Amino acid sequence: MSKGPLAVRWGAPPTIVPYAGTVVRAQVELENVGAIAWRTGVSLAYHWLDDRDNPIVWDGLRTAAPGLEPGERGAVEATVLGPIPPGPYRLAFDMVAENRAWFSELGSPMLVQDVLVGERPGEPRADLPPGVEPAPDWRERVRAAHAEGFAVVAGAIAWEGRRRPNALAGYTPGPGRVPGFGAPLLCPSVLPGIELDRLDDVAGLPAFAAPRSEPWVYDGRIVLKVRPQSGRRPA
Repeated sequence: MSKGPLAVRWGAPPTIVPYAGTVVRAQVELENVGAIAWRTGVSLAYHWLDDRDNPIVWDGLRTAAPGLEPGERGAVEATVLGPIPPGPYRLAFDMVAENRAWFSELGSPMLVQDVLVGERPGEPRADLPPGVEPAPDWRERVRAAHAEGFAVVAGAIAWEGRRRPNALAGYTPGPGRVPGFGAPLLCPSVLPGIELDRLDDVAGLPAFAAPRSEPWVYDGRIVLKVRPQSGRRPA
């Protein structure tokens, strides 16, 4: 490897056991073998690749690198977010000088290892009010989405009253997932440790804001059936 201004020599690949959609930390040993010191703006990051080194997730979470002079060694406790869905990947650690270049673009090799990303663990909960019943395949679909890596899973509403409330127009059962779903999540299923912001009820159903720092999904195939209770007035 030719010695340029920005270059890194890695230690042994760290032991890492990631789960889809969750954060894990790994101790990464490295050495500055470039010609200049690492100052503000130099970070350790990573990419998730397939078995042919095609990028699946490029430009992962950043962890600030220590201010190493040329020839100095150090270690970084890297923060790594497991990709969705689980399965076999290649994890490639890379250094980056922000607004300049990835070290790998300058000829410095990445630290690459094969990693099996596991299904996200945890027993989900969904607080369903009276009159709300899951469709026959609701639990199976919810658990599959959580295992895929999503901390919060929400879906559509099948209204079994005479007149469907206007407020539920955006929750009509549909063919699949809606990326960037903009409405509140109704009666979502949530993994342990996840707290959602409660919003005003929608058509008498508990509504929550989507989490900002956890992966979540809205899927129109995940259906809750609502039988209006006596005294409930649809909006």
